[in-house]
Amino acid sequence: MALDPHAIPAELPGLVRYARYLTGDAAAAEDLVQDTVERALRGASTFAEGSSARTWLHRIMHHRFVDLTRARAAIPVEDEVLAESVERNWRDDAYTLDPEVVLERTAVREDLRDALVHVPASLRSAVVLHDVEGLKSREVAEVLGVSLPAAKARLLRGRALLLEVLSAGAERPPITPGVPLRCWEARSRIGDYLDDELPVSDRATLERHLQGCPTCPGLYRSVVGLVDALGDLHDPDSVVPPALARRLRGLTSNERSDGQ
Repeated sequence: MALDPHAIPAELPGLVRYARYLTGDAAAAEDLVQDTVERALRGASTFAEGSSARTWLHRIMHHRFVDLTRARAAIPVEDEVLAESVERNWRDDAYTLDPEVVLERTAVREDLRDALVHVPASLRSAVVLHDVEGLKSREVAEVLGVSLPAAKARLLRGRALLLEVLSAGAERPPITPGVPLRCWEARSRIGDYLDDELPVSDRATLERHLQGCPTCPGLYRSVVGLVDALGDLHDPDSVVPPALARRLRGLTSNERSDGQ
């Protein structure tokens, strides 16, 4: 079953938000949205019955953005090197954050948006799709074209790097040893804990860890504050610029006319 062009307008606000966080530029975002809609309409016959239009459109946009970025980049950005550096911090039981500093900075939208720009696109995409647009982890995996574990790893790394940027320069409290679970094991489960996807026994173990660990509660509170603040970036439908809306209405109108 082909994609119904009538399904596209309802997804435009989310596509515009996603494009803006991918590109960091309003004009480039509008071009990316239009390119995405054009490609979706041309490939509408490949839309599988029962699929999510939202996920399908975001996947088209993601892959188009990746193609454009690769075409422009003379030297590949070492996203993995940067992400692994931050992940090493999270594997260190002595590493924590001051949640008050993080919450203060996430409360300022411009600071949060500026911090997002410093996160590599492959990780930023996972964070925006999950925490701003509200997609489930499996939907994020589908959009990015990766496995579910890989999508969750990108989300973990993206949040960790974003927190690192937001807390840069903040003094971290000292550590004392002796809690259930290794800190990395606890920290790697925070995403599933927030999504209510942990088994009851694992959830209880993580909660015991957070009650006794001197460092992980600060990270946990920082992640929760970050996710809440990112969710607040989900603006109302008015984010679609009028000029872009007119351009896209023309595209979908032509498609409907051709299909009659």
